[in-house]
Amino acid sequence: MLLLSRTALPAWTAGFIAVLVGFTSSVALVFQAAQAAGATATQAGSWIAALCLGMGGLSVVLSWHYRQPIKIAWSTPGAALLAVSLPGVPMAQAIGAFVVCGLLMAVAGYSRLFERVIGRISVPIASGLLAGVLARFALDAFAAGKSQPVLVGVMFLTYLLGRRFKPTYAALWVLVAGMACAALQGQIHPGTIQWQWTQPVWVTPQFDAGVIVSVALPLFIVTMASQNVPGIATLRAHGYDAPVSPLVGASGLVTMLLAPFGCYAINLAAITAALCMGKEIDPDPSRRYPAAMAAGLIYLLIALAGASLASLLSALPKALILAVAGLALLGTIANGLSAAMREDSAREAALITFLVTLSGISLFNIGSAFWGIVAGALTAWVLRRR
Repeated sequence: MLLLSRTALPAWTAGFIAVLVGFTSSVALVFQAAQAAGATATQAGSWIAALCLGMGGLSVVLSWHYRQPIKIAWSTPGAALLAVSLPGVPMAQAIGAFVVCGLLMAVAGYSRLFERVIGRISVPIASGLLAGVLARFALDAFAAGKSQPVLVGVMFLTYLLGRRFKPTYAALWVLVAGMACAALQGQIHPGTIQWQWTQPVWVTPQFDAGVIVSVALPLFIVTMASQNVPGIATLRAHGYDAPVSPLVGASGLVTMLLAPFGCYAINLAAITAALCMGKEIDPDPSRRYPAAMAAGLIYLLIALAGASLASLLSALPKALILAVAGLALLGTIANGLSAAMREDSAREAALITFLVTLSGISLFNIGSAFWGIVAGALTAWVLRRR
């Protein structure tokens, strides 16, 4: 198995960084959503465990089955939506909304309705979308240098040296250098870490029409528009052709099964998935899927002690996480921009997709990724009509 070979270190490195970035960048939102539903500390840990179990299991199974790097993530905009919409909603009714959201995702996937819609997105627009989603992380990485110039500077120089002498291990060198620098500066605080096993907590779902309309439907829309759309775009931009329907349908089914334990919505990853698709993992695209499997296995470990890992990762400085994410994605951003600008006839539409996505605009609780596609598709249609 590729994960056990002597050349598996880049795959494990990419998988670890993908988990590090995905977990630390949004785990606070998940805890806020759980607290908004009135969850206890034990129930919040159960939410983390259920999400990690679903993400990890599906990432391993789907990547192995299709031999492509298919990474599953929790819905970050969904967590943000829940944090503001769940106060006052009983926990059982919130769980019922999660079940309905999973059902809607499964229907949208297995009915092929979502696939028919996503199949109309061209490669330049998909590449512009990918670059726009990821570019924000690169900007944040360098912006972190304002508050942490030494830490970010050391990591950037390490990145340049790694790319110059050993590109395969550049991301690992950046992570090690960043943690060493942060430790020397006294920015890592192990005393804040609390070690404990996660206890799964079952909540029997209750279904309320008002909660379904106010919570389940918006959660479904933002997850499909802001997460699954860029997730498919990331796969296509890297040349992978895994069928859309089973991926989305499986995410919905697993969400339904794990919803009573707090799994509100899982979906195809985009940003962290791109970390598992770079040339640094393996020059051969068909041999990069172990990186997504490694990320899945790490998520399964986190599921055993979600609360402990949350406190562990929170002990790292935020600038370190931002720099690792941004620097690791530079190659993918460059590839996305190159593919977006390659065709003269689609260049303007791809550029507008990139800019709207990068702007971070949010309308009707739907993120900029969706509106970037809308603006790019509209531009392509108008110019083609001309």
